[in-house]
Amino acid sequence: MLVTGAGNGIGRVSSLRLADAGYEVFAAVRTPEEAERLTDEAARGAARLHAFPLDVTDAEACAAAVAEIGDRTGAGPWGLVNAAAAVTARAVEETDEEEIHRLLELNLLAAGRLARLVLPGMRARGAGRIVTVSSVSGRAVLPWLGWYSASRAAVTAMTHALRMETAGTGIRVVLLEHGVHLTGLLEEAAGSLERPSTVSPDFTRSYRAAAAALRDRARYTPAGEPAAAVHRALTVPRPAARYVVGRDARVGAALDACLPYRWGDPLKRALLGLTTPRPATRALAGAFRLPRL
Repeated sequence: MLVTGAGNGIGRVSSLRLADAGYEVFAAVRTPEEAERLTDEAARGAARLHAFPLDVTDAEACAAAVAEIGDRTGAGPWGLVNAAAAVTARAVEETDEEEIHRLLELNLLAAGRLARLVLPGMRARGAGRIVTVSSVSGRAVLPWLGWYSASRAAVTAMTHALRMETAGTGIRVVLLEHGVHLTGLLEEAAGSLERPSTVSPDFTRSYRAAAAALRDRARYTPAGEPAAAVHRALTVPRPAARYVVGRDARVGAALDACLPYRWGDPLKRALLGLTTPRPATRALAGAFRLPRL
């Protein structure tokens, strides 16, 4: 198994869980320090895990890593878990060009790149699994997450196309959409909200409230539930095409599917503190137990 983003969050917990289950796991992390920490943690459980630093935005480095795994195992990886990700939370007009490119590179292009690299070996074997970890934000869009949601929606579309293109080959392609859980991405998102808005004082107030909520770790659950879904997608005979993990993800997806924009948009703006909610909006939020920042 090749797992990216294994230094923290879903990637880290999935790597350890798969190794403990007896799989040989090649865990790609960002830095040598993360690789050392993950190796030490796995060694305590006598797990079969090989952690190594990999820049998933570097096409040549990714090709070399997949080739080395092939040399070490006699074939390419049977399974790929695309869990590397980045997040920025700011208004669309206040997100700079460099940050937009980083989101698209990590959340979309890297996942597609690694899928292209492992697919020839999977096709030759006639079997394999590709699990791409996305977010319900690709469907249930909130203010401040426009560019992040765009990257998640794009990887959802790419994964859907790939699933159809590999049908009948023995390769299963799965999308996992999660809600908010404890990971380093929470602090990354909170940090991106620290600069005051140049657009509106209302934006700045909402940024600050959202950052405080993201740093309230008591609100969020550990990454164990989405990691369990990754494990299931890799091991059951007939995995679902899509797993939606977490109550907030399920509620968010359901609301976005059933609410017209004229109701859903004011509700989302109220939840982010951009407007004073009307009675109907408050009742709808209460019915679904949605927290307001």
